[in-house]
Amino acid sequence: METPRERLPYSPIVDRPKLELPGGARMVVWTIMNVEHWGSDKAQPRTILPPPMGQPLLPDVPNWSWHEYGNRVGFWRLRDMFNDYGVTPTLAMNGKIIESYRQIVDVALEEGWEFMGHGYIQGPMHKLEDQRDHIRATVETIRDFTGKSPRGWESPGLTETMETLDILAEEGIEYVADWPLDDQPVELKVKTGKMYSVPYPVETNDITMMALHHHSSQEFATKCIDHFDRLYEESRDITRIMGISMHTYISGVPHRSKYVEQVYQHITSKPDVLIWTGEQILDWYKGQLKET
Repeated sequence: METPRERLPYSPIVDRPKLELPGGARMVVWTIMNVEHWGSDKAQPRTILPPPMGQPLLPDVPNWSWHEYGNRVGFWRLRDMFNDYGVTPTLAMNGKIIESYRQIVDVALEEGWEFMGHGYIQGPMHKLEDQRDHIRATVETIRDFTGKSPRGWESPGLTETMETLDILAEEGIEYVADWPLDDQPVELKVKTGKMYSVPYPVETNDITMMALHHHSSQEFATKCIDHFDRLYEESRDITRIMGISMHTYISGVPHRSKYVEQVYQHITSKPDVLIWTGEQILDWYKGQLKET
């Protein structure tokens, strides 16, 4: 396959068979918590502070430290909030964090978070010398730690080549979060096996809002709540999935945390909303396909 369009047929959401959630629920909210390992010996994946006179320096101490705050402090702030609102996130993780941030993966495992592959070290898929080795190392590292292979994958920056999906399927991955094209899961064509896309957000995502579009902190609550309210209304007729994606060094900072909390206060105040992980969505969707 040479283009993304060849991976799936066009399917208007209004023309599909009805999807039924358990217990009469009408929609699902999926929370993705991104925890990454940034190498301090190379250019950082994102920066908040430009170098003086435009002259980059390695190691990039201020920008590496900006990210490091998220894993030292921000993760724990968000984890407490998740516990307060009964949210079990999907941990989108670089394989390397098992070595570099062991306490994070220990608590995620203990509290039943889903572990999803997010590359081995943060960096774009199309710049790797060998995607398969990179994917396999991530899968094996997670499996060795948790006793279970990850079922989902989110490529760093959602980057893929036209070979990525086929390799992921061959290495045992069942769903991806790289295709933000629908409010419901869809099946993607791969050379062998099955692959699904679970709805992943690019707009209810703190990278887009805060690191790229540079909105004020309260915009996170405004946009996520408005997005949720529209899907909640529409889900009276057609089941919807909403993803919210966060990063420890962005949503976990003090001046944004109360706005993140407002989002979950709002969501959990509504009836007939399920808070699921990616693999729960996948299993439900595959079950629905068998019934139709």
